[in-house]
Formats: sequence, structure tokens, C-alpha cells
Amino acid sequence: MNFSRQALLGIGMILGGSVMLYAMVQQIGDSSDEQPAPTSAMVDTPSTEQAAAQPLTTDIETEKRILAQKQKERAARVAEQEKRAQQFLTEQEAAEAEALAKARAESQQYVANSAPASDDTENPEAAKDIAKDLTVQPRTDSESAAADKKSSDAEQQKAAQAQQEAKRQATIKAEAAAKTLADSKKAAEANEQAKVKKQAEAKKQAEAKKQADAQKKAESEARAKALAEQKKKEATEAAKKEPPKSPSDYEVKRGDGLIKLARQYNMPVEVLAQANNISPLSSLQLGQNITIPSRAQVQRLEREAAAAEAQRQKEAALAKKTAEAKREAQQKLSEARKEVKETDAKGSFGVQVALANDQNRADDLVKKFQAAGYQVKTSRTSRGVRVVVGPERGKIAALALKDKINSDPKVNTTGAWVLYW
Repeated sequence: MNFSRQALLGIGMILGGSVMLYAMVQQIGDSSDEQPAPTSAMVDTPSTEQAAAQPLTTDIETEKRILAQKQKERAARVAEQEKRAQQFLTEQEAAEAEALAKARAESQQYVANSAPASDDTENPEAAKDIAKDLTVQPRTDSESAAADKKSSDAEQQKAAQAQQEAKRQATIKAEAAAKTLADSKKAAEANEQAKVKKQAEAKKQAEAKKQADAQKKAESEARAKALAEQKKKEATEAAKKEPPKSPSDYEVKRGDGLIKLARQYNMPVEVLAQANNISPLSSLQLGQNITIPSRAQVQRLEREAAAAEAQRQKEAALAKKTAEAKREAQQKLSEARKEVKETDAKGSFGVQVALANDQNRADDLVKKFQAAGYQVKTSRTSRGVRVVVGPERGKIAALALKDKINSDPKVNTTGAWVLYW
């Protein structure tokens, strides 16, 4: 049982050494694959603004030099790893040889201990065969050298493959770095072109706006100039239409009329008609001569017309007021007559409107009041002929009649007073 454990221990050490050797070779390959990318590849691609703001200093030649330096460093590391692997193989072989020697010694000890002490062994040859089977046969020197060479060749082949793979990966990364650099340059150029294009477009827009503003200004100035010319023309035309400085004769032509000529000479129709002593509604005859008044005459006639209009309006207002007063007096008289009762003072009341010097004067006044619609009587007194309007039955009615007479513009009197008969 001790021999079996030792044998198994030796086999386990051999297998463990092989696994460790394979792991080291695999580590060499992994370390080659995990080499850091060139500096330019690890640098972040600059943004469009940074690329436009900073000049590009890295080129392909610099990348190639960096890549060659990295490859040299990688080759040195691979050589160091191979040296360590070789050292490990040597140590592993020594450990294997020691384990095999120990196993052989233990196996021989086991065989010696297992040999029968008496002659009653039925089959000593069988025991020898068992011991022979349990004995681990050591490798010969030639077999060990062949195995070591084969293992070394395999390891070298793996190392060469790993180195080739590392070179291939380095080439791929270098190409990627070169492509990244080219893309960065291309992006920088595109960004610069876009920037230039944008600046050109902005300049073009600014120029277009400037031209538009200049055009608007020119159009505004042209409109202002045209408006000034139009006003000047209108002023000239108006000056031509002004009345002459002195009166002038004008022969009526076909199509002429007072309204047309008044507009032509910038004066009211009434002024032109008054200057020619005709009605504003009069028609002009072909060949008729009329007078075009001067500016001074037009101004004087306009003032006279304005004064006459003001007087007319004043008289109209007074007439309206008088008519309202007369209507109110008549209404009061009618109401007073309705209120007269039998209990009023006996006799009649009248309204004396005048005291004439003689009968003729009295008769004239009677005609005037009768024409205004009043009942009038006369009576002689020692001081003259009395002219009385009436009679009325009561004093209230007589007072209302007096107010009506005093407000009547037809008779034009203010001295009427109530008289009891």
C-alpha cells in the first residue's frame, strides 16, 4: 500500500509539472495578447472642437517607431519567459528523477519485505512476477532525452506560435492605430472644412442682410423723396389755383360752371357768385364774361359771408327764442282764460299798448295789432288816443295777454299794461 501511494504521488507530481508548464506557456501567450496598445491608439480621439483648436503632432512614422520599440520590449519579455520556462523544466526533471528514485527504493523495500520467510510458498515465481509488476521501471537516458527534447520542441513551437500571434496582434493594433490616426486627421479636416463653410455662410448671410438693409434704406429714401416731390407739386398746383392778386375777367368755356371755377381758383362758390352778383345756383352761358375776384376780395367776401352767416344764425336763434316765448305766452293765455270764473272782478280788462298823439297814429297802431291777430279798440282821453287790446273777462287772463304782446316780435312793443274798464 505504501508503494502504491508513492507511485501515485510520483505520477501526480509529473502530471502537475506538466500542467504548470502548460500554464506558463499559456501565460506567455496571454501576456503577448494583453500588451498595451500604442500610445496613440490608447489616446481618446479628440473631439471636433479640440481637433480644430490644437494642431496634430502624431504621424505614421512616429507610430511605427513606437510599435518597433514595443515589439523589442515584447521580444525581451518572451525571451525572459522562455528562460524561466527552461529553468522550471530543469527543476521539474530533477524533481521527477528524485521522485522516481524514491519510488524505486520504496518499491524494492516493499518487495524485500513481501518475500516469504519459509519454503512453504507455493509459487515463488508468482511472487517475483507480482514484485516485478509493482516495480516502477525507470526511463532510460535516451528515452528521457527524447522526451525532454520533444517537450522542449513543443514548448519552443508554442512559444514561436505565441510570438507570431503577438506579432500579428501587434500588427493589427498598429493598423488600427494608423486607421484611427487617419480617421482623426480626416475628421479634423472635415471639421475644419465645416468650420470654414460655416464662416463663409455666416459671412454670406451677413452680406445678404447688409444688402437687404441697404435696399430697404434706399427704398425708404426713394419713397420720402417721391413724397416730398408730390407735396411740392401739390403746393405748386395749389399756388396756381390761388385767386389772382387783382380782379380779372374770365370768358366761360364749354363745361365751365360756378362750382368748377370755384374749385379751380380755390374759393367758395358763394364768394364767386357774390362777386358777380348772381345766385350760387345760377348756370353760366358759353362766352359769358365773369369776374374772378382777387385774393383780397375773396378774403373780404369770406369775412362778410361769415359775419352774415353769424348774424343769420343769431337772428334765427332769436326768432326761435321769440317763437318759443310767444308760444308759451299763448299757452298761458289759453290756460288763464279757462280759469276765469264768475266770481272774478266785475267788468272787463284790457291791455293798453300805446297812447297815440292823434287818431291817425292810433289807427296805424290798430292796423299793426290787427295784422298780428289781436282785437284792438281805441278811446279818446285828455292826454291822447288810447290803443287797447282785449277785452278779457278776468285779470289773470289780461295779465297773460300782456305777456304775450310784450313777447310778440310782430308788434315789437314792451310797454303794454293791464287796464280795467
